[in-house]
Amino acid sequence: MSFQPVRFYQTGTYTVGNRLLDEAQRTVQATVARANSLTSGHRACQGCGEALGARYAMDAAMHATDRQMVVVNATGCLEVFSTPYPETSWQVPWMHSLFGNAPAVATGVAAALRVKGRRNVRVIAQGGDGGTTDIGFGCLSGMFERNDDVLYICYDNEAYMNTGVQRSSATPAAARTATTPAMGPAPGNEFGQGKFLPEIAMAHRIPYVATASVADLRDLEAKVEEATHLRGARYIHVLVPCPLGWGAASSDTIRLARLATESGLFPIFEARFGEVSEARPIRRPVPVDEFLRLQKRFAHLFEPTIDTERIAVIQAQADRNIKRYALLP
Repeated sequence: MSFQPVRFYQTGTYTVGNRLLDEAQRTVQATVARANSLTSGHRACQGCGEALGARYAMDAAMHATDRQMVVVNATGCLEVFSTPYPETSWQVPWMHSLFGNAPAVATGVAAALRVKGRRNVRVIAQGGDGGTTDIGFGCLSGMFERNDDVLYICYDNEAYMNTGVQRSSATPAAARTATTPAMGPAPGNEFGQGKFLPEIAMAHRIPYVATASVADLRDLEAKVEEATHLRGARYIHVLVPCPLGWGAASSDTIRLARLATESGLFPIFEARFGEVSEARPIRRPVPVDEFLRLQKRFAHLFEPTIDTERIAVIQAQADRNIKRYALLP
């Protein structure tokens, strides 16, 4: 009789992890020593991708810095649901800045620590896509241009979710928001607008730029750790689906994040000093409509009839990403 060993855990999967793995192979989230930087009690929506992304990123940073770090948080969903006065869910040294000046405040914190000789204390700034790609863009570009010793993490849920789901410059084409309603001859957000901030960050030739997703915890943690050990300006752009704003089931957050990368709409890569150094191949290519159909913000593309023309344009955008970053073998 032959026996096949039981495989309790596959390291190649996207699972958070368990303690059957050797300690050196575990994710930070799977260790009893994790910091719980964003702990329970916050008021995020069920299935909030931003809450997951922030917890994963900050715990990884706390692990990499031996808990020697300061966090500056821009106004936005993350700040509002985690710090309803006089309470907080943060278990890290944490500062709240205005909507648009988190990079500038973090730069000041880094300068103060440098003057005090505290080079072991690292500074992280974080915010949503509204506070990053729009309101805070000038301060962020200045931080990049000066190469300030700050890691900035953007949690991109693709709209201003905290104030009523208004369009941001990270909102994808054809998406329905409160300011881009699904009506008229071209419903949803206009094509040809917006920006992909990781490529703008790369144009500043800073030491490190990366994209990541809450669907791949091990990759996200590795990139935060890599960025934490570098000096100078660093930028990580994390896709964090929003069930409320995207009109999706709260149980589909990770699934949506994975489909965004597998369709090519959100490429996963790293860049150093303006050049792409590594891209994460797509494991199972899927057409963009698998991603779009799960979200009510794109429902007008499928009802009452399928808008094949506009879906084809979105597919072409994904195909360009796949080609540009060589996402398929």
